[in-house]
Amino acid sequence: MTALDTLLLWLDIAGIAVFAASGALVASRKQMDAVGFILIAAVTAFGGGTLRDVLLGRVPPFWLRDPAWLAVASSVAVLVFFTAHRVESRFRALLWADAVGLALFAVLGAEIALLAGAKPWAAVLLGVATATFGGAARDVICNEIPLLLRKEIYALAALAGAAVFVALRVNGVWRDPALLAGMAVAFGIRAIAILRGWSLPAYKPRPGRDYPN
Repeated sequence: MTALDTLLLWLDIAGIAVFAASGALVASRKQMDAVGFILIAAVTAFGGGTLRDVLLGRVPPFWLRDPAWLAVASSVAVLVFFTAHRVESRFRALLWADAVGLALFAVLGAEIALLAGAKPWAAVLLGVATATFGGAARDVICNEIPLLLRKEIYALAALAGAAVFVALRVNGVWRDPALLAGMAVAFGIRAIAILRGWSLPAYKPRPGRDYPN
């Protein structure tokens, strides 16, 4: 493994932990038991990667090939179960960590898709799915509007990062700088949205039009 590969492995582990924590926090708001915490944490952490692997025919999904991933997510869920009040008071820090996980998973998901033979446009979409589907599944299970469908800039950041990575790779740029560039774009867009409160314009209902008889 190269130095960047080692760094990405640790970032991948951190990303799983962050997404698991965000899922466990939702479970805390819903006042679930410890099993519910673990379930929601696992759905959040593994949902996107599972969808990507199934669509690419990479079965069993990555977390069923190595129990270490499930151990990380479960450990984080149990930790949040006992310390949720402290984590919730530091939610903004978790928001930033989630932005790092979003950027990482969007790019790594696109890379895995390219290596599996997916077309560039499909690789971009699978990168977005890897970064966002777990959170969407979490919100649906917990009866909340998915962040993916809100006006907050989230999926757009993942899309931009995955698209930059794939475009660079297709045009012959080496893997390492392409990965870093894609992550920087995704994280940068998400960071600006957090700092400035930017969001996409939402639909505003208008009075219906009266038609003459």
